Amino acid sequence: MPDALDLLRRRVEERYDAYVAELAALVAIDTGSGDHAGIRSAGDRVATLLSELGMDVSRPPSPGADGQSVPAVVGRWTGPGELRLLLVGHLDTVFARGTAAARPYAERDGRATGPGVSDDKGGLLAGVFALDAVRSLGWDDYASVTFACTPDEEIGSPGSRGLLAALAAEHDVALCLECAREDGSVVVGRRGVVDVLLEVSGRSAHAGVEPERGINAAVAAAGLTVDLAALNGRWPDVTVNVGVLRAGERPNVVPARACLVADVRASTPTSFDEVVAEIRAIATRSSITEATVAVSLQAPAPPWAADAESGRVAAAAAAVAARLGIDVGFTTTGGAADANLLAAEGIPVLDGLGPIGGDDHSLSEWLDLGSVIPRVTLLAGLMVELGATLGRSPERAERATAGR
Repeated sequence: MPDALDLLRRRVEERYDAYVAELAALVAIDTGSGDHAGIRSAGDRVATLLSELGMDVSRPPSPGADGQSVPAVVGRWTGPGELRLLLVGHLDTVFARGTAAARPYAERDGRATGPGVSDDKGGLLAGVFALDAVRSLGWDDYASVTFACTPDEEIGSPGSRGLLAALAAEHDVALCLECAREDGSVVVGRRGVVDVLLEVSGRSAHAGVEPERGINAAVAAAGLTVDLAALNGRWPDVTVNVGVLRAGERPNVVPARACLVADVRASTPTSFDEVVAEIRAIATRSSITEATVAVSLQAPAPPWAADAESGRVAAAAAAVAARLGIDVGFTTTGGAADANLLAAEGIPVLDGLGPIGGDDHSLSEWLDLGSVIPRVTLLAGLMVELGATLGRSPERAERATAGR
């Protein structure tokens, strides 16, 4: 008699061609962050897949920076067990409209390529087909299973943060569906990240006739850039990169406005807070004292370092992988994701549970098609394992009752 993992693998194998077909269809839809029409179209397709699995599907709005709203996708099952499980993927990519036509889905030498094939369309579909596999098994050892697909992860999930916080409060564990690292590792921690915007205000003047009446915001911004770059190395886990620097419109005008945006990353909450505080301090002592500098934080995602409960989830994944004969490592990574926001809400998290992929955000982004069957089986097996072994701990039950 085959055991549950054998049955799950067989189902995933049976559905492999359907997975690949859906992957090609999703990659063919441009879903760059802010492309509301494309994200809505991809979300409609995912919502249909979840409805076909018997999930109760809703489309909660996610407010965009442009004042428009694009819906997320949330599917729910309820069952007789105790585990409250949350799966999270995202619909958006970093690629502009037209990329899907210019660089369409393709397969070569066992790899699929195309915009978003790894980040995160391949991972998102791993969740869908893992749900299909456990459903075929008749698995119902859960109180609830929720699948959430956010539309704005690539820009820090500014409109989805409320939804993610609410879902974290309702669940015991979150499995995030970013793809596994290139070496197959699953992710157990992520650096925190924040974009720090510094807006410099000076005073304009004629550059030839009366430059002394001006306050050059460009020069102030250049000094700030040098000062921020000098922060690298002060903390062993901190990086600061000024990736945007803009000032002025004409060479014969002393510029009154400038701005710079720094990507700031740190592995620990202490260094994360300290580097942000130091940037604020630097802004108050700009090299051109007459200039003023306004500092704002855009889409901060705090560091995620695995705790004991997240370690239990990772141990469960390792146990399932061993039974499947899969060699799975665990690692931390420098990129932030929705996992950071979920972990900040106090819920145990494991990430990187999609197939193996690499070169995310680049022209050569790829997904290892040979990893689809084992990794989707691993995800499905982990769901079953958590239902049997994790459930709702007394501590999480008490926290949920208190409303966190």
